[in-house]
Amino acid sequence: MGVSLKDVALRAGVSVKTVSNVVNDYPHVTPGTRRRVQQAIDELGYRPNLTARHLRKGRTGIITLAVPELGNPYFAEVAGAVIDAAARHELTVLLDHTAGLREKEVLVSQGFRSHVIDGLILSPIRLESEDLLSRPEGPPMVLLGEREYDAPYDHIMIDNVGAARSAVRHLLDIGRRRIAFLGARRESARQPAHLRLRGWREAITGAGLAPDESMVAATEGYDRADGAAAMAALLDREDRPDAVFAYNDLIALGAMRTLVERGLRVPEDIAVVGFDDIEESRFGMVSLTTVAPDKGALAQLAVDCLVERITIAGGTEPPSPRRILPGYRLIVRESTSVRRS
Repeated sequence: MGVSLKDVALRAGVSVKTVSNVVNDYPHVTPGTRRRVQQAIDELGYRPNLTARHLRKGRTGIITLAVPELGNPYFAEVAGAVIDAAARHELTVLLDHTAGLREKEVLVSQGFRSHVIDGLILSPIRLESEDLLSRPEGPPMVLLGEREYDAPYDHIMIDNVGAARSAVRHLLDIGRRRIAFLGARRESARQPAHLRLRGWREAITGAGLAPDESMVAATEGYDRADGAAAMAALLDREDRPDAVFAYNDLIALGAMRTLVERGLRVPEDIAVVGFDDIEESRFGMVSLTTVAPDKGALAQLAVDCLVERITIAGGTEPPSPRRILPGYRLIVRESTSVRRS
């Protein structure tokens, strides 16, 4: 059998109530008593029954994180950061995979599994604002990701326009002028690809140049194969680009593969910048310059906002919905920096 509060109380020579106060970090315990109880806890290996604790508060201790694609390294890394952040609140994370399908995102957002979770962190791709506005009352929800919405929910997202401007300005600063954008989309203008494309345009215009829209390559998806195909199409032109800013690292990595196959050098012939700073971007034959969102901050802010809304006492006025923009930085690597022998 496991160690109980009573066992700890007997070892420490205090009441069960005192042990409970220490375990729950209540302030009205003398330092000496707290040390004695903690020593007994450590010696006996006592572990609190988190399930019972949550149930006493009318909660399950479980939150859901719904992402479009767990196979995408960016979402996998963010999921890991969310799990770590939730653990600091003694919460378990239930992962849900929506495959970026609107019907699945609607199902999750409208309260699927609402009877077993305390809250939801949703990273949507296809969901529309009207889907969120029609959401029935249920567990609190926080939005995570770059799609823009007019909806009354906390939203943790990167400044996509500003981050894209930084990436393209870097390419301009190293002397590139025919800068392509890989990964444009044909859907709603609130998609993150449109925001990053806007940053591409603003950086080029800010340098006194006219954006060449023929250098904008649309892709069907966000993976390596999409980047490879888009890069091949651009190279078949007479006026090929001298630099590429890709929607994400996977597209950038696919583009670099095509460049190698065509006998071109990165960055001497064509410089490449990605977005996401996935682990793979650091370990290619040519390491990838990329925009690095602060994934840890994204995850921590999302969990903290959700916990705040879960724990708001009855009758307390909740905070107004917030849009929070964690930081990012441009990490310059070999794909834009000529290696010296």
